Parts: sequence; C-alpha cells; structure tokens
Amino acid sequence: MKRWIFLLSLLGLICAGWAQTIAPAPPVTVIRAGVLIDGVSNSPRRNVVITIRGNTITDVADGGGVPSNLPAGATFIDLSQATVLPGLIDAHTHIFLQGEDPAQGGYDIQLLKYPLAFRAARATVSARRALEQGFTTLRDMETEGAGYGDVGIKMAIEGGYIPGPRLFVSTRAISTTGGYPLEGYAPEIEVPKGVQIIDGPVEARKAAREQLDHGADWIKVYMTHRSWVGKNGELVSQPTLTVEELHAIVDETHGWGKKVACHVYGGEGMQRALDGGCDSIEHGLVLTDAQIAQMIRQGTWLCPTLSVYYGDWAPADTPAGQRDRKRASEHEVSFRKALKAGVKIAFGTDMGGIPWTEPIAQEFPRMVEFGMTPMQAIQSATSRAAELLDMQGRLGVIAPGAYADVVAVSGDPLANVKILENIGFVMKDGKVFKNELEAKK
Repeated sequence: MKRWIFLLSLLGLICAGWAQTIAPAPPVTVIRAGVLIDGVSNSPRRNVVITIRGNTITDVADGGGVPSNLPAGATFIDLSQATVLPGLIDAHTHIFLQGEDPAQGGYDIQLLKYPLAFRAARATVSARRALEQGFTTLRDMETEGAGYGDVGIKMAIEGGYIPGPRLFVSTRAISTTGGYPLEGYAPEIEVPKGVQIIDGPVEARKAAREQLDHGADWIKVYMTHRSWVGKNGELVSQPTLTVEELHAIVDETHGWGKKVACHVYGGEGMQRALDGGCDSIEHGLVLTDAQIAQMIRQGTWLCPTLSVYYGDWAPADTPAGQRDRKRASEHEVSFRKALKAGVKIAFGTDMGGIPWTEPIAQEFPRMVEFGMTPMQAIQSATSRAAELLDMQGRLGVIAPGAYADVVAVSGDPLANVKILENIGFVMKDGKVFKNELEAKK
C-alpha cells in the first residue's frame, strides 16, 4: 500500500512539473491594413491582414473586411483607413544629446555640470519620443561623455521599466589626442573628453576591448574632427586615427562578431576609414568617385544624416558660416553620387545634434529632395537599415518571422513622404504603444 501511495505522489509531482513548464499560449493580434508598405517590396499592397502571435508576425495575407476566422480571444485592430509600415529605424542618434543650446551652456555644460543621472533621465525622455514617432529601433552612436549610460537605458527598456525603441549602442566612442571636445581650456587643466582617447594601435585595441566587454553593440570611431574651408575653397577635415590604429579596432571588433562605424567628413580621414576596413561611413560629406567605388567593392554602408547640416548656420561672412554652407553643399553632391552609384544607404538623422523636440522624420523629405524615391527613403529606414544591423528578416519588414514592430499613418507617404512626421499608430514587440488612428473612428 505504501508503495502505491509513493507512486501516486511521484506521479502527482511529475504532473505538477509538466503543468509548470507548459507556458500559456501567446496572445494573438490581427491587424487589417488598408495599404501595406512591407519594407521590401517596391509596390504597396492593399487590404492585407497581418496576424501576430506574441511578439512575432506569423502571417501576412490578402484579405477583405474583418476576418471571419479570428482565433478565439484574438485582438482585432482595424487600420483599414491607414497605411501600415514596419517600425522605423534611425541608424544614427544620440539620446544623451539634446540639441545643446549655446545659451544654456552648449556641449561643455553636460560634461562639466550635469550629473550622469540627470543626463540619463533626459535620455529616457529622448527614447520615449523616438518611440512615439514610430522609430521602434535606434542605433545610438555614443553617449558623449556619459560613459556606458546607453547600456543602462537599453537594459531598462528591455526590462520593461521604461518605454523606448530597441537600442543598438556604441557606448563611449574612440578618437585621438586633439581629436574631440572638450577643448579651449587652459592646458594645465585636465578636462573630460566626450569620447575615449587613444594613441597607437595597442591603446586602440584595448579601448575596443573595454567597450565591447561593457556592452557595446557597435564601436564608433572618429576619423575626422574639425573642418574648415581651405584656401582653394574646398572643405578640409582634420584626420584623427591612423590606418594602423583603425585596423587594430576593426580587427578586434570583427573578432567579437561586431561592426565599426566611422564618423568621417572627407579627405585623408575618409581614405583612412575605408583602407582601415570600417563597416559604415557616418555623414560622408565629401566622397570622391574613387572612394565611392571602394565603398561598393568593400560593401561599406553610408549613413548620411543630411538634415542636421541645415540648421544653426553661422553668419555667411564668417569662416564658420562659410564652413557650414560648404558642408551642406558638398554633402548633397556626395549623397547624389553615392545614390546613383549604388552605395548601400541607411537612414540616420544625428538626432541629439538636432533637438529631440523636432520630428525625426524630417530626414525623409531631404533624402527625396536629393534624389531618392519615397519608397527608397522608406526602405532606407526599414529593410536596408535592418540589413546594416544584421537583422534582415527580423526588423524593418512586415513578414512572417519578423518582430511585430508595426506603425501606421493616415495618408499616403509615397505621395507625400512628409506624412511620416505624423505616425498615428505604434506597435513594438507585439504591444500597442500608441493608437490615435482607431481613436478617430
């Protein structure tokens, strides 16, 4: 008898264990899209039904009205009067920058007077604003003196403590002595720098190791610093790292399975960036035909950040004003040449250099003005940016197997790409964050 009691008790424990291991079925959401721009196709689709289980898209099918075979307990979202797109990706942001009004102390005050906790609180607001605008993923291109604060913000978002986009972070960034602010202080005073300073390949490799060890998804390198108009009217940029220093960083980073982004305007710094094997050129104001050809051969990406160079110009009759205008005019020429040649281009804004109170999507009209079709501009912020991040098929696309990052607008962004400044519906990871479109019904 005791043996039977023991066996029954053992069976009960096994059954209880099975019950604990059986997870509840993920929630099902069905979205009816009036028009779908899926991030990959060159033409939109109409009357599409998107099925989501948990945080993953499981089906995208042509449909009519409300599906008659909705799974039991499914949530139905009617966006039949809207254009639905994948969650947008900004591949160049700075959540720890806020536009830096000179009247409030500019860049320097952040490193000299603002506690890290204060800067992190402001970065939290920046991240939320990005998500509100439909940017469900950001590649954040360094913390500007806030150390590994971006790793902390990423952890808080992933843990569900604060709302925000998926973050791919680059932590401190790397430059050389004489290659980054703070500057202009008495030489006998040691002031903080906005990046990690290195000199020589050994220090370069060590810095990359430190940043990767502390959570960097990308390594950011400054290959140029100051720029000015030269005696022949050309835009000149001060080079920073040598090819040998960059080689050490790239070799180490690639060994970790990660990539290197190079801030570079042009000239010698641009050539060093390409010869050193960087994975993406950030800004790329001056690109020669030979450098464009090299980018295509090497598969190097361009993240141009156009709009940031069209604000806060100094007076035209000053050296700074001449430099500002030269940056913008050269940038347009290089963007047009790179686009025509077939360079891989990802959407990036340099938000933070632009105040986070401004629309992130202001970059789309600028890209279209300089030669992209609206669909190309949208793809640069969806499937193309996802490819840059090695997240093909998971981000930047409405397709089975992708994360359920979905946004929608009222109107046709292919007719007027500026409409993307007014995202009315935002879903990230299968959870609705914003739904103003249904509220208007």
